[in-house]
Amino acid sequence: MSRELWLLRHAKSDRTVELEDFDRPLKKRGKKAALRLGTWMQQQQWLPDTVLSSPAKRAFSTAKIVCAAIGIDKQAIQRDRRLYFNGVERLKTVLSECPIQSRRVLLVGHNPDLEKLLINLTGNKLPAADKLLPTAALARLIMPDDWRHLDTGCAQLISITYAKSLPDG
Repeated sequence: MSRELWLLRHAKSDRTVELEDFDRPLKKRGKKAALRLGTWMQQQQWLPDTVLSSPAKRAFSTAKIVCAAIGIDKQAIQRDRRLYFNGVERLKTVLSECPIQSRRVLLVGHNPDLEKLLINLTGNKLPAADKLLPTAALARLIMPDDWRHLDTGCAQLISITYAKSLPDG
């Protein structure tokens, strides 16, 4: 059985509030999009073995909403500061630490790092798009079994799902 990595960009955040970037909350429509995506994942029976999230408020809130929808306790979400704007190599380092028993890993984070990671892992074998991962988009990748050394082009894109294209409820 192959391993999968699911890259989820946080849902739409509120830029109107006067807060540091790290502390920006989700907008109402961002919360709805995260719930829509989580509900859809539950319907597909897509349940991650491990959930990793940036600790930034908008990313962790997205992770909590999605996990609640798929029946995973928020205590299971592993917050890792290295997932907050530290570049592709740092993301790969975090992934390299995932136990091999974790066959499906959900990583909730930010652009541009997630898009750059997606491009790197697939060797840029991706559909043409202005933005590969807009807010509340989920990329699903088939990965090698060993994540200790994730080379460029080692993964295959299965799908990208956009919350805005899913039905409500």
